[in-house]
Amino acid sequence: IPDEEVIITITNHGYIKRTPLKAYRNQRRGGKGRSGITTKTEDFVKDIFLASTKDYLLFFTNKGKVYWLKVYELPQPLNINSKGRAIVNLINLQSDEKILSILPVSNFEENKYVTIATKKGIVKKTELKAFSNPRSNGIIAIILEENDELLSAKLTNGNNEIFLGTYKGNCIRFNENEVRPTGRASRGVIGIRLEKDDKVVTMEILNDKGDILSVTENGYGKRTSISEYRLQNRGGKGIKLANITEKSGPIVEALQVEEEDEIIISSNKGRFIRINVKEIRKAGRVTTGVKLVNLDTNEKIVGITRIPKNDDE
Repeated sequence: IPDEEVIITITNHGYIKRTPLKAYRNQRRGGKGRSGITTKTEDFVKDIFLASTKDYLLFFTNKGKVYWLKVYELPQPLNINSKGRAIVNLINLQSDEKILSILPVSNFEENKYVTIATKKGIVKKTELKAFSNPRSNGIIAIILEENDELLSAKLTNGNNEIFLGTYKGNCIRFNENEVRPTGRASRGVIGIRLEKDDKVVTMEILNDKGDILSVTENGYGKRTSISEYRLQNRGGKGIKLANITEKSGPIVEALQVEEEDEIIISSNKGRFIRINVKEIRKAGRVTTGVKLVNLDTNEKIVGITRIPKNDDE
């Protein structure tokens, strides 16, 4: 198996493929580019990774399990425009499992961690090397409490800052070193204390650049400088992420963004709206924001995907 660089694309409906990097020739700025995938109108490319054929992809599910594949095991269609194959046909998911996070890993090196957040506000950190011996039916990534689900899994270096945002508009920012590493078969610690009927909807690993973009169920959103979300100790109730009203609806997601990025907002009626981040007004932490999307009756925002700057290039 040749060790070559490939582009991995994953669609919102769970189709995956790899394409040799050399298939995309270098072009001058301002060119039209080339088609890389053809999807149905209600689907779009959600994640894109650059990896080697001998790298690994770790698939984390809502049930707290992790599966993995070697990159060379992913389909490489002859037609570059093909959307690939459904991920569920490549790994042995249980009927009630959904993939919520995908991590590309070159090697299971020391001093790297998988940091996991759950909907009930639990955070857990495990050394990356603990995930180096997979089984076809998956391995445990976290022991979940009753009625809890894994929300997100991200790679960290031991000194990153973690940001958690909740459905009812609270958030907390704390240093990763407040979460001591534990084994895979452990429960983790409290990242944020939740009010009744609240849940965590997003976890971000912060850097010093950009803003926090929060978007609500009824299509309101705003950008707020990261500096307005002060560093706190893990396990508190946090502070306001945004002002939630009956008109705005609850928080769907909060992402770290930069002005050059774009976002795709998706609704429960299959609509997708692509917006330049710089067109979204900056506002204070305790504000609601402005209307980003005009929704139809009974239409709600269900997801937001960030498209980093320079992806088109």
